[in-house]
Amino acid sequence: MNYFELEQKDNVIHLRIARGEKYNALHVEMIEEFVTALEQVEENSAQVVVISGKGEGFCAGGDVTMMKEVAEESKFNEAMQNIEEIVTRIYSMDKIVLSAIHGPAVGLGLSIALAADYVIAVPDARISMNFIGIGLMPDGGGHFWLQERMGTHKAKQFAWSGQELRAKEAFDFNLIDKVVDGDLFEEADALALKWSRSPLRSMIATKKIYHQHGLHKLTEYLEKERKYQWELRQSSDHQEGVQAFLEKRRPEFTGN
Repeated sequence: MNYFELEQKDNVIHLRIARGEKYNALHVEMIEEFVTALEQVEENSAQVVVISGKGEGFCAGGDVTMMKEVAEESKFNEAMQNIEEIVTRIYSMDKIVLSAIHGPAVGLGLSIALAADYVIAVPDARISMNFIGIGLMPDGGGHFWLQERMGTHKAKQFAWSGQELRAKEAFDFNLIDKVVDGDLFEEADALALKWSRSPLRSMIATKKIYHQHGLHKLTEYLEKERKYQWELRQSSDHQEGVQAFLEKRRPEFTGN
């Protein structure tokens, strides 16, 4: 694989996003490879999974180049199908999944992190669902994860504001489960080791009961996100948001 690394340590498997020079921002090829990486994780005997990013961040969301790569509706639908498979696999796999956040976890990157069973982050992690900055809305199940962790009202406010949080604020909003003051990856290893020595069949059974019930709702949300996101991509506000981002200026939205 070009963009992901897998490493097994006893009953733990690490999945690392490995495009660190670009803050692990995702493009179409990476999304396709992500699905393959998760298939290998599922086939692996390890019962605990740690997802992290190499370099200076967890994942800065979708790469700007992906805007052009999915300009045609067929390409858009293909990419969204892979994104949906990524988060669904993480959410429903018969393993305990931990995501470890440092640097940015933004947009789709945050959706992927929140698909895990447990989320830890260093104090200066930058956490945001800022799709609205380019005239779009959360995808990758973003609406589902935010509602599960924050409740509907606060989830709407967070999605609408595009607010960036540091780890302590994100903890207060229930978006992450633990702020790590020491070394993030040492803490992730310690937690994974602790779980690997726990009655994992019992833990996974509890996960299956909750998540089998939630999977239907997640699937519905993913279908709606795909539909509305395509419509929003045709909007004037989206075109303005992207142009403003490229020109490093404040967008002038009109509601169209």
